[in-house]
Amino acid sequence: MNSRRKFLHNTLLGGIALSAADLIRGSREILEKSDKSASPVVIATWGPNTKATAAAWDIISKGGRALDAVEAGARVPEADPEDTSVGYGGFPDRDGNVTLDACIMDELGQAGCVSFLQNIMHPISVARRVMEKTPHVLLTGEGAYRFARAEGFPHENLLTEVARKAWEDWKVRSEYKPVINVERHDTIGIVAVDQHNNISGACSTSGAAFKMHGRVGDSPIIGAGMFVDNEVGGAACTGLGEMVLRTLGSFLVVEEMRRGASPQKAAEAAIKRLVRKYPEQSKVAQVGFVAVDKKGRHGAYAIHKGFNYAIYQNNVNQVFESDYLLKKPD
Repeated sequence: MNSRRKFLHNTLLGGIALSAADLIRGSREILEKSDKSASPVVIATWGPNTKATAAAWDIISKGGRALDAVEAGARVPEADPEDTSVGYGGFPDRDGNVTLDACIMDELGQAGCVSFLQNIMHPISVARRVMEKTPHVLLTGEGAYRFARAEGFPHENLLTEVARKAWEDWKVRSEYKPVINVERHDTIGIVAVDQHNNISGACSTSGAAFKMHGRVGDSPIIGAGMFVDNEVGGAACTGLGEMVLRTLGSFLVVEEMRRGASPQKAAEAAIKRLVRKYPEQSKVAQVGFVAVDKKGRHGAYAIHKGFNYAIYQNNVNQVFESDYLLKKPD
């Protein structure tokens, strides 16, 4: 854990030393440039996901489809044993089981989702198969697992030794207390606009560490963890899923853009509504949104300080610190 914290601290923005204020200011300068199209673009929650945005950019920069791009991007942290909040290496539930959730949505409004999926490394690809090969949108639990195996996905043990040790340590007190930005990574939500100006999105997570067995958060729910509309734009989020589920936050961000708001203003509106509805929970829980519109403009906003995001645009892969609502007095 400590080595990961050190890595994130030392590699933010590829070693360029900028203050949080500089990063927020730089992000705002980019998103306000709306005089011409800035697509293609890929945006993803959390700074460590620059490898994910790079994988997605490799596809759309060559004329590929946004759907292929977001799937490829999400698969990166899913296969990373050092990412303890997505896929292989994800922290287990309170019973020691790694359970995964994911969703994917294309420019046609088609969607596929899986929840409570075990022993399959790439839930995002299973979600895409649900979308393309079944009449359903969401498969869960044993049914999702059987479908994945029938589609050729291998059965794999996803509990790494690091995750197992963290679970053993947690069992000493068995207290479930969601905390804010401890590792500066969490669920990956990723949205891409390709060269054909089509939008797709994806979201993948191992959910809240040491959650109750069977718990499902916002990530596999279309409109909660992620939502795209090819007429408008797309949004994805990270943080405490229960808060997002109650507000369908990603759908709200897209609808704010439909009403004329910029991606930044739309993300801010969603966070402000969430905090207004749940003021006490907002004091201790984090939620962050990323958004992008058809012009390639982007925005991001969070409840608390500490949320950052990766964006690949104009052949540059960067990390920015998000602005946030609940600022402590100096």
